[in-house]
Formats: sequence, structure tokens, C-alpha cells
Amino acid sequence: MNSKVAFFIAFLTLMFSGQVIAQDACTIAVSLFSEPAKIKNYDVALTHYEKVVTDCPKYSIAVYQYAVKMFEYYIENGDKSKITELENAYQMRLKYFPEKSKNGEILADIAQIRYDNGIGDKQGQFNAFDKAYKIDEPNFKSPKSIYTYFSLAMDLYLEGQKDIQEVFDLYDTITEKIEKEEGNYATRINILGNKQDVGQKLSSKELKQLEGYERYLGYYGKIKGSVDTKLGSIADCENLIPLYEKNFEDKKEDINWLKSAAGRLNAKDCETPLFYQLVQQLHTLQPSAASAFYLGRLADRAANNTDAINYYNQAVELESNLNKSADYLFVIAENYRKRGIYSSARTNYLRVLEQKPAKGICYLRIAEMYSKSSDDCGNNVFEKRAINWKAAEMAEKAARVDATIASNARASADSYRQRAPSKADIFSEGMAGKTIPINCWIGGSVKVPNL
Repeated sequence: MNSKVAFFIAFLTLMFSGQVIAQDACTIAVSLFSEPAKIKNYDVALTHYEKVVTDCPKYSIAVYQYAVKMFEYYIENGDKSKITELENAYQMRLKYFPEKSKNGEILADIAQIRYDNGIGDKQGQFNAFDKAYKIDEPNFKSPKSIYTYFSLAMDLYLEGQKDIQEVFDLYDTITEKIEKEEGNYATRINILGNKQDVGQKLSSKELKQLEGYERYLGYYGKIKGSVDTKLGSIADCENLIPLYEKNFEDKKEDINWLKSAAGRLNAKDCETPLFYQLVQQLHTLQPSAASAFYLGRLADRAANNTDAINYYNQAVELESNLNKSADYLFVIAENYRKRGIYSSARTNYLRVLEQKPAKGICYLRIAEMYSKSSDDCGNNVFEKRAINWKAAEMAEKAARVDATIASNARASADSYRQRAPSKADIFSEGMAGKTIPINCWIGGSVKVPNL
């Protein structure tokens, strides 16, 4: 072996030994931090934290996960000096483990920490949430952060630092975001609920998932109501009409402004000639789903149902946004229901649910129509009353997917079951466990409970 080869081998051996020693040192340092952190012995863990993030910042994402919990513990127990260190732990995770980190979630958490602890002014706090949302909307999911984001915008408006139109625009964005997340959770709930409905037993993991989905669906329902309440103080007809009348001449060529103004006046059922002006101008500039829908509303108010339905259907066909399309379908369904055309109403309620699975009011409306039709279905009193079991099923589905109406839906389901045949009726008729075909617009069948 010549001297050059020997030197090279010696160099590699020394370098490898150095790497091993460094790796072993990091293993020890991280262990000294993480082991006490696992059992929440944070006073001991903290003494080793600085060495870990200084010497071994890329060793493991778990370091930063434990660090976040550790600093949150100190902050919750009154040590506000740890807020900066908590933010740094989040930032280092984003820096060293970007592929395993969700920007929207982490940046929203940082923004929430600063808001909760009164760090910075409201504009700065709002900007932090705004940045998190715009950088990574799909992972900006915290119900609390979504509400805080909008609440700060409202506060800035009330302090004269934000234009009212900006608040309205953000409200539309936030509402669509909430409905999107509700739809995601409702879909998951329906999948598991349907398994239960056909007699399949959920695993312990699935039951835990179902509980979590229902809990988060409830959170989103609450913040949606809170956002509406927060906006309600300014978004009434008394404020909207003069605002839009004042801006109409300057904005009448602005299609987006026309859509927003007409949409808000429509949502609040504001009775004003301005609504007709907005709709006609919008339809002239750009015939669209929105303008067709508003023309339908005008026809509706004039009790011209044929034109109203035609315009609404045009709106559905022209609309590419599934959320808005579902809203139009709901109006169509309501029109049919109020006129007693139940089969067409149900068809459209079900179309709504395909696009907005968390809109539980659709199930509740179907339940109501079923119960009201009980006298027209069935060959005898027992069969007629049995329709109420079908109504109860629909009401239970409403409670399952929509926390905002869950209490009312469950009460409705109980009411329908009380109108259905009693155990004594089932026994005397010998109907326990039998299936009754439903020979009316409802269709399908209903199974009589076993005694």
C-alpha cells in the first residue's frame, strides 16, 4: 500500500469517527431533553433544550414538538417570558423540517399566541393571521383562529382602520372556508354513520374518529354563528342600503362590487329599489349565475313561480362554485316545499347535500315533508303512522351532520317517533321486524322495530 492510499484511508476513518462521535453526542443530548419532556418534567428538560437546538437542530422533529408543549405549559402557568421561545421553536421547525410542517397551521398558532397574550397592536395581529391564511389556506383550520382573524377585521373597522367593504369581503371568504371544513367533516361522519345504519360495528379507532369529527363539526358550527353575530352589528339593511346607494354611481361598472352588494342585500331581504337596479345592471354587464339568481328572487317576490324556477335553474347551470350552486338549489327546494311539491323539493334538497353534506337543514326539511305526507301514504292507520319512523331517520341524519341544529333535530326525531306506532300497536298488529313498502311519492320502505 503506497503512502497516498494509506493517508486517504486514515483520513476517511478519522472523518467517519468524528461523525459517529458527533451523532452519539446528539443522541445523548436529545435523550437528556426528550426523556423528561415525555413525562412533562419540563424543569429538567429545559436545562438541556438550548444545547440540543444549538448543536443538533436537524436531529429530530420531535425536539420541536416537545418544545412547543413545554413552552405552552410555562405560558399557561403565567410565564409570559417563554412566548418568544415558543415562537422560535415553531420557526425552527419550519426551517429545519419544512416538508413535515404545515405552514398555515403553525403560522396561525403563532398569530393566536400573540393575540391571546396581547403582543403587538391589532393591525399587526390581523396581518399575522392574514399572512397565515394567504400562504397556506388548506392548513389554516383552527376554528379559534378563523374566528379571531375575522374578529380583528371587525375591530379594525370599528376603530376606523379598515373599510367596511373589506370586512364584507373577508366575511364571504371566512364563511366559505367554514362551510368547506364543515363539509369535509360531515362527509367523514356520513361514511361512518352509514356503516352503523346498515348494522356494521365500528372499531374503537373509528368510534374515536367519529367523536373527533363530531366535536370539530360542532366547533365550526359555533364559530359560524359567532361570525354572523359579529358581522350582524353592521350588516343590516339600515347600513347596507345607504352604503350601496352612495357608491352605486362610482361602482356600477365594477362587476365584483355589484355581485357583492346584490348578494348582501338579498341575504338580508332588504326591500329597496336599489336591489332591482343592481340586478339589472349586473345582468346587463355580465349575464351570470348571480344575475340569473337575483332575477329569480325578483320573480319569486312577485309570486311568479314559473319564471323564478327557470331563473334559479339557469343560475345552477351557470355557477361553477359548488357552494354557491348548492345555495341556489336550496332556494329551489324551498320554493317547491312551500308550494307542497314535495317530490321535487326532496330531489333538490338531496342535490344540495351532494355539494354541502353538512347542511343538515335539508334532512330536517325532508323529515318534515315525510311526516306531513303520512296520511297520504299507506293502506291503513298503522302504515300511515309508520311513515314517521322514516321521518325520524332523516331528522337523526340532520343532527349527525349539523351541530347548529342538532338539538332541534333530535327533538324532532323524538317527536316523529312518538307519532309512529307504539310497542303495543306493533305487538297487536304482529308487525315486529317487518318491512313496509311505501306506496306514495316518498317511495322505498320502512322497517318496523323489533320488540
